[in-house]
Amino acid sequence: MSTMAHSGVLRGRPDCLPGSDVVRDERMPPCYVDVATWAMENKVGLIQGERVASIIGAFYTVYNYYGPGLLESVYAGALEAELISRKHAVTRELDIPVLYKGDQIGWQRADLAVDNLVLVEIKATERVNEFAGRQVVSYLNATPYELGLLLHFGLEPRFKKFVDLLDRRRRGPYARRA
Repeated sequence: MSTMAHSGVLRGRPDCLPGSDVVRDERMPPCYVDVATWAMENKVGLIQGERVASIIGAFYTVYNYYGPGLLESVYAGALEAELISRKHAVTRELDIPVLYKGDQIGWQRADLAVDNLVLVEIKATERVNEFAGRQVVSYLNATPYELGLLLHFGLEPRFKKFVDLLDRRRRGPYARRA
């Protein structure tokens, strides 16, 4: 399968910068900021760039509000509310039919679908395991979606973007109709 993955951890405040001599008070919120500025600078040439920037911005907004340590379902609910406030259509726990040679053979359940274009998988563990990325790639391979995000609400928030570049999208059961 041909996919691309991008990841990031973004820091913002002066006390969070490497080599900073600003003393960090442990009661301060995490060193992660909304990525609106970052997203605007980096969206050029990205598939669904503005949409992805908004989703990632919502992810960091939720992370900054709660920090690490809650259940996946709590983060999913908060992320859904934040995305809706940003005027996105959101479906939680979306059942997606999986086709094999044109026949439906099962279902996949994704944590979120945003604007019916981006699948979002949420993880709330101390460390994200290697399988999580493969899970998103498998979702993209078996469904009509070509873009997926893995959002990790761990000790350090992280995200990965996956793009399904397979040619089968133009000719298979999920071919895009013009």
